[in-house]
Amino acid sequence: MGSLGSPVYGVDTIDVLAAKDLVASGHYYLDVRTEEEFKNGFPDVGKVINIPYLFITPEGRVKNPLFLEQVSHAYSVEDKIVVGCRSGVRSLDAGLDLVRAGYKHIVNMGGGHLEWMKLHLPVKKPLINHEEELGEMIVPAQKERAEDNNEMKNKIELPLEKPKPTCEVEAQVN
Repeated sequence: MGSLGSPVYGVDTIDVLAAKDLVASGHYYLDVRTEEEFKNGFPDVGKVINIPYLFITPEGRVKNPLFLEQVSHAYSVEDKIVVGCRSGVRSLDAGLDLVRAGYKHIVNMGGGHLEWMKLHLPVKKPLINHEEELGEMIVPAQKERAEDNNEMKNKIELPLEKPKPTCEVEAQVN
């Protein structure tokens, strides 16, 4: 296995090829990048779960306060997990938090997604939730359509004058 150094408090850091092999042999892959980063692509290693370790806010990066809780819903403390991020730094921090929380088999993917891409390893993109993505485009169109319909409705509901007959027709008597 391609270890990149001695373990840091129970978390081994391995290279991306070794991480790929571990996942192929049954380890889970936990991607701790932001949702935005994840949407741009992730390692094609089977089942990948994205649980952001940090959020980017106007004030800077903020640790996800629900990270451990979210991970506990996805994995047990006995599961073998490869943790990856963009470069290997966040995933090491996330891995350390997981080990402190009692997870026993945590491995950090050194080099992260950047190294994965550099080696031209397979990448997938998440399936698009068309309702969410299209929702932003549809909602304004629906509002415009509703406004147009209201204008039409208002025009139709305006009281109409009865047309005046141009000539009178006499009833025919047989």
